[in-house]
Amino acid sequence: MFGISEAAVLIIVAVLVFGAKKLPELARSAGKSLRILKSEAKALKSEGRAEGADSPSAARYSVRPAPGERPAAAGEEDPGGAPRGS
Repeated sequence: MFGISEAAVLIIVAVLVFGAKKLPELARSAGKSLRILKSEAKALKSEGRAEGADSPSAARYSVRPAPGERPAAAGEEDPGGAPRGS
């Protein structure tokens, strides 16, 4: 993706912008942030598998009719022409 010359330019720019003393601290901070993000994503993924699709939380995201709107019968079309209730 990057060649050696592009990487060298990026390193030089980073040193000029942040300073040589600040770069290790920034790298450590970025590494910690990425580790935390990765572990949280893994936890959410495993939590989603443990709950399954038939859990009450899955019903929380189902489509329901708006207040005052009658539920559509299976196969009935909405005014836009798309089938409803399937």
